[in-house]
Amino acid sequence: RGCACRGTMGLAHLSCLVWQAEVSVREVEEWDTGEGFRKWERCFDCGQNFHGPVYAALGWAAWKTYLGRSEADGYRGAALGCLGNALRSSGRNAEALPVFEATMALLRRYATDEDNVLIQQHNFASCLGALGREDEALVLRRETYARRVATLGISHE
Repeated sequence: RGCACRGTMGLAHLSCLVWQAEVSVREVEEWDTGEGFRKWERCFDCGQNFHGPVYAALGWAAWKTYLGRSEADGYRGAALGCLGNALRSSGRNAEALPVFEATMALLRRYATDEDNVLIQQHNFASCLGALGREDEALVLRRETYARRVATLGISHE
């Protein structure tokens, strides 16, 4: 089980979860309704974020689904970030690190949402810290904090 659902509610084919997430993204793209990308990371029934092997499998599936899109496509960047987060949350930090590096490179080139950049930068710093690279993590955390204060103001610390 990759969420908080119990009994038969907690059982779903991975392919069904992928299909549900793909449909949700298409609904946003075509009709501007629905949950969009969130279904790649959150259970439709219980609302809890996926975890463990289910989240890792969905992260890989999201990346495979949107890999063919242009680098500037927001869903491609979201899929890459989802994969990095899934690997990191599964304790696979060494695998997550190059994914976060690629995510940050994409965001630096194409992102228009500063908040998303800061979230991914924080996740990247957490991954570095988990790998024992605390000095690098601290530099990123300080930069993230300074940019957040500059963007949102001191009252949002």
